[in-house]
Amino acid sequence: MTAVVGESGPGAEIVQEQERRLRRHLGVGGLTAIGFSNIVGSGWLFAAMYAAQIAGPAALLAWVGAGVLCALVSLVMVELGASRPEGGGTVRWPRYASGRLVGSVIGWSVLLSVGATSAELTAIIQYAGHYLPWLYHDKTLTWAGVLTAVLLCVVLTALNWYGVRLFGRVNNLVTVVKIAVPVLTVAALLASGFHPGRLSEHGGFAPYGYGAVLSALAGGGIIYSVNGFQAPVDFSGEARNPRRSVPLAVLGSIGLAVLLYLGLQLAFLYTVPESALLHGWQGVNFDSPFGELALLLNLHWLSTVLYADAVVSPGGSAFVGVAIDGRHSYALGKNNLLPRFFMTVHAASGIPRRALALNLVIIVVFLLPFGGWKDIVSVMGDLYLLLYAAAAVAAAVFLAVEPDRLSGWVPGLRVIAPVSFLVATEFVYWSGWHDLRLALPLTLVGVPLFVCLWRTDRTTPLGTELCRGAWLVAYLVLLTLLSWLGSFGGVAYLTSPYDSIVVGLVALAVFPWAVRSGRSMPRIT
Repeated sequence: MTAVVGESGPGAEIVQEQERRLRRHLGVGGLTAIGFSNIVGSGWLFAAMYAAQIAGPAALLAWVGAGVLCALVSLVMVELGASRPEGGGTVRWPRYASGRLVGSVIGWSVLLSVGATSAELTAIIQYAGHYLPWLYHDKTLTWAGVLTAVLLCVVLTALNWYGVRLFGRVNNLVTVVKIAVPVLTVAALLASGFHPGRLSEHGGFAPYGYGAVLSALAGGGIIYSVNGFQAPVDFSGEARNPRRSVPLAVLGSIGLAVLLYLGLQLAFLYTVPESALLHGWQGVNFDSPFGELALLLNLHWLSTVLYADAVVSPGGSAFVGVAIDGRHSYALGKNNLLPRFFMTVHAASGIPRRALALNLVIIVVFLLPFGGWKDIVSVMGDLYLLLYAAAAVAAAVFLAVEPDRLSGWVPGLRVIAPVSFLVATEFVYWSGWHDLRLALPLTLVGVPLFVCLWRTDRTTPLGTELCRGAWLVAYLVLLTLLSWLGSFGGVAYLTSPYDSIVVGLVALAVFPWAVRSGRSMPRIT
């Protein structure tokens, strides 16, 4: 049987030995809780208002659309996680399928995205500043706030330190809270301030036209509220039965999150007071939407609960983020992008402790209030989106060279993979020029980094590796250019929806190039 070359020679034995040390304790419930907790952070407190401002009641359709699009993108992740389970698999598959340059660039973007966890920790301290103002002042963490965030990061790392079973149990408890508080919010608001007819009043169901549904999907934060569903895939190496549990967990976490968001959207639409709708849905504006609605309805207890959950929800996301970062750094050690010292899995706990310790240091550095870092940290979450595009290419390459290894979960992968690549590309583009002007050039730093790493391992000619990965470099350069030219924060030379159409055409042109490059990789028997 032919196989895509991943690791061969003495190094392969070391990688396999460390992979065998991982504890396979996670089932469907635990993996679903990981996915749900990674998706639903503090954003649920604001997303319903932003969506209503853009599309009115038709925002309900945008949430359904986001669920469908994310499920479509997730299908390639489902296939890869089920058929090729591996710790930090989302970092490994691009290297297996597309070579060392692509693996290095995607790996570099993943290493940078560790900064997104520091952003979650900053959000926690910011909300805590509502009660403890000495933690947060003048839109930045005080030194006391930084020290508190560092201490919290140490606690989250410690909870990840002693085994995946403990991590799963703690996360299950946090997930119960993260579900209970929004459900309680929906029930309490609808019971206390229900206004019938809201879906047809104030301009009708779609007061700004059905085109606004797409605008809400792309620009209203809806896509990014459902993002993060790849988390169970990175734990596929620690799943008891990955062929069954990974697909159910990924799709289940998306479904649960979308149902929760739909309930919150309905609660917001039905309970906004008439006085706030004098200028239509576009005129609705609250600093803390559900918290202020609770106060207007004399639900002071609910307002207190919401402010407390504003700390718990991002805390749960940061908890999972620390765990995912550890798996990613462990996988980067396997890829040789980091020293293999960080690949070591602690034998007794089955946890890559050295990778966790490294990420703790990186997160602490990102928390330090150096000038200009706030802008950099704010874009780190966008770098995760490149994993989705790289995974779609990997799925198509594996389908071409190893069809017998498919799990059978995703029929029609030959069609789904390019469509998934297209949708993932749109997700990146919709992030907007403000973020991408930093995120994409930072990602391209992975190219000279690869050249430096190649000098220490010249098993493949440099020109060959550069040719195999040229599609990714061209893809990132074109996305940067189109983002600048487009309507999502750019100069709007390309207006909506034509800019998204052009981006889609570029994606469909790059995808077969990427797959051909992957198929040219040498194979071993």
